[in-house]
Amino acid sequence: MLLIGYLSGRGKDIHNSLSGYYLAGRNLGIIALFFTLYATQYSGNTIVGYTPAAYRTGFSWLQSISFMTIIIGVYLMFAPRLYVIAKRQNFVTPTDWIHYRFKSNAVTILSIFLMLWGLGNYLLEQLVAIGQAVSGLTGGTIPYQFAVIAFVLVMLVYEWMGGMKAVAFTDVMQGIVLMIGIVVFLIGALYLVGGNMGDVTSYIASTEPAKVGVPPLEGSINWFSILILVGFGAAIYPHAVQRIYSSKSERTLKRSFARMAWMPPVTTGLVFVIGIIGIMMFPGLDKAGSEKLVGMMANEIAAIHPIYYWAMVLFFGGIVAAIVSTADSVLLSFSSMLSKDVYGRFINANATEHKKVMVGKFGGIVVVAFLLWLAWNPPATLYEIFVLKFELLVQVAPAFILGLYWNKLSAKPVFWGMLIGALLAGFMTLTGHKTVFGIHGGVIGLGINFLIAVVGSVVVSVSAEQKTEVEEMTSLKVEA
Repeated sequence: MLLIGYLSGRGKDIHNSLSGYYLAGRNLGIIALFFTLYATQYSGNTIVGYTPAAYRTGFSWLQSISFMTIIIGVYLMFAPRLYVIAKRQNFVTPTDWIHYRFKSNAVTILSIFLMLWGLGNYLLEQLVAIGQAVSGLTGGTIPYQFAVIAFVLVMLVYEWMGGMKAVAFTDVMQGIVLMIGIVVFLIGALYLVGGNMGDVTSYIASTEPAKVGVPPLEGSINWFSILILVGFGAAIYPHAVQRIYSSKSERTLKRSFARMAWMPPVTTGLVFVIGIIGIMMFPGLDKAGSEKLVGMMANEIAAIHPIYYWAMVLFFGGIVAAIVSTADSVLLSFSSMLSKDVYGRFINANATEHKKVMVGKFGGIVVVAFLLWLAWNPPATLYEIFVLKFELLVQVAPAFILGLYWNKLSAKPVFWGMLIGALLAGFMTLTGHKTVFGIHGGVIGLGINFLIAVVGSVVVSVSAEQKTEVEEMTSLKVEA
């Protein structure tokens, strides 16, 4: 990863350009773009976390495949259209689009806050996951703290040297290792249970019939609620949107998404099957025990043959690397928003691009230092507040996506919808009412947010001149 970072930044003047450093010069080809999208959507935490979830939940965890699939569907609702406008206007951050569309500091600042909050939460998750993964996989030989510090330093160094280009090319390496590792892991697990999934299903039906049963009504409602929350929340993650901006062409973007559509069954689908096999391999694990399932299964698989042993070594290297790959994407996006949206737009509008890039780099180090402190010494209340992620982030979706298609959408209703939706979602989550009849507080907040934005925009009168201006903004014409 360090070598890739060095080669990505060598001899190139990327550090004097926001688009060069944060968007790889808007020149990512199909392979790099596909793998960086893949690494953005699938962390190593997907393997470590989704396998125990399948073990505990049973066959209803099939829903994990649909979570990942709907994100691609939401991307396709807005990504190609946004790409054309972003290329024409040279956008660097997601809130460049928000500011350009609504011309409102209030909407821009609130969007920046909600997006930075989501990114900070996600980065905190990845830092904790790195430490837990390395500590767990080495049986505590490498302590949690050492693992986090070592990998954070590696990530900061290669990201500092190569920016988005380094991140994208390390994603290619990590994605390939992770894909191969999942397939080898599944083959080994199947071998250990006799190679017949029918026997596994029969075993579960006879010992834990609830895990093959139809989920209750509230569980099904909750499933659809998560689809909305994750689908719209993950698709407008700032680091995901910046991948759209980084594409070499619209054709490259669409072809990358076409390949991404196959990844949910190939990745989360196989992880789901591994978790189901684990029910037969290690029956009766409690929640704490099931969290160690991937390591326990890997030890059994590694004992089959030396080839499997080395495959598991590479696989776990891939898991840790994939967690790092998600963390580096999030940190890069966080830095870009600090440098361009916060510093460049509201503090020093006359700063050179080089100075903005340096502010982003140093700002990223400060953020990582704060999050490391939070991960090791979590103050109860602060940590509880910080766990809000999708509930707040998803409130940006109406402004972000609806603004691309509906010319009458106005700034004031958008601001109040976003604010009230975020406050309601935050209040419900922090007071313990995370769901109502299976519907998440974030989804309820999103519904009210959408309603306020739409009804308010219908009521607010818009001049013919403003309509024409918005039509011009959202047109798909390409400048010569």
